[in-house]
Amino acid sequence: FGDICISGQCKCDGAQGSYVNLSDASVTFQNRKIELTKNDYKILQILMERAGTIVKREEIMQRLWESDEFIDDNTLTVNMTRLRKKLEELGVQEFIKTKKGIGYIIE
Repeated sequence: FGDICISGQCKCDGAQGSYVNLSDASVTFQNRKIELTKNDYKILQILMERAGTIVKREEIMQRLWESDEFIDDNTLTVNMTRLRKKLEELGVQEFIKTKKGIGYIIE
């Protein structure tokens, strides 16, 4: 996916025609576009802000749900699985990587 930015329409890899557009919560890859849900958008934004660094699951959950209430750990797993599936349907493979027992990273 190449270089990543997080404001407005961001060209991530010109050769492959991939864009993450945070202004309208969408991802375009090779002229195909998907819309992101609120949680998809937030997850991508959090990970893109810290690209190249592992982001702990707890940090993502805290920022996603902005609450001190208990959120089941599996809830994040489900959201991450859905987001990955959307990206894979576009042809973006292994963009978000899991670091077992720690969190997630975009390299």
